[in-house]
Amino acid sequence: MYPEDLIEPMRAELTNAGFDEIRESSSMEEAITKTKGTTLVVINSVCGCAAAAARPGVRMAVTKTSKTPDHLITAFAGNDKASVDKARELMLPFPPSSPCMALFKDGELVHMLERHHIEGRPAEMISENLGSAFEEHC
Repeated sequence: MYPEDLIEPMRAELTNAGFDEIRESSSMEEAITKTKGTTLVVINSVCGCAAAAARPGVRMAVTKTSKTPDHLITAFAGNDKASVDKARELMLPFPPSSPCMALFKDGELVHMLERHHIEGRPAEMISENLGSAFEEHC
């Protein structure tokens, strides 16, 4: 686990953009599987690609795209173990990675961005990728 005071600003980058933080397994399962409409799940991380591309890219996508998910949720890898584990279970067959982003529609996984899709790419590219998924599924 990371010290909470260290990761609080990283959490805030998403919660300040309208994401709800989920820290419990049952809450994560309910948010993904029992919620109608579209749900974007972001597994947040301390790594450089989360800071440089993932968080800025997803914030751009949800503020600058005409269609956006009905629900925005996040959990922090390394600290929110129960909720992250549940989210990863629901993201199968994709292997665990952080950061990552998954778009669910009525509980079904319809779009996935794994770490290898994020790492080394600019935030604008992440935003464009998500924006295209939003246009198609939201």
